Amino acid sequence: MEQEAVLQVPMNAEVKEKVEALYAAMGTTFAEAVRIFATQSLLIEGMPLTLRAHPRGSPAFGMLSEYANPELRKKEEAILALLSEEKDVDTD
Repeated sequence: MEQEAVLQVPMNAEVKEKVEALYAAMGTTFAEAVRIFATQSLLIEGMPLTLRAHPRGSPAFGMLSEYANPELRKKEEAILALLSEEKDVDTD
């Protein structure tokens, strides 16, 4: 399949290096893993992973916020709001 789009995701450099080494040991690349994740998401119509509660029993809700960038989240929410407004527009 022809690659027509580029995804840029700001992230912690140490995490990036470690995950690149992990995927290299598995015989693939981080970029390919992202493409696999996206394709699998479409196939199952959801996130292809299981979120679990912290071992101490705290709720899982919000656990991923540790890895989130609050500045980007505001931008992403604004973009999602614009996209949902476009979807609601009747084109008939």
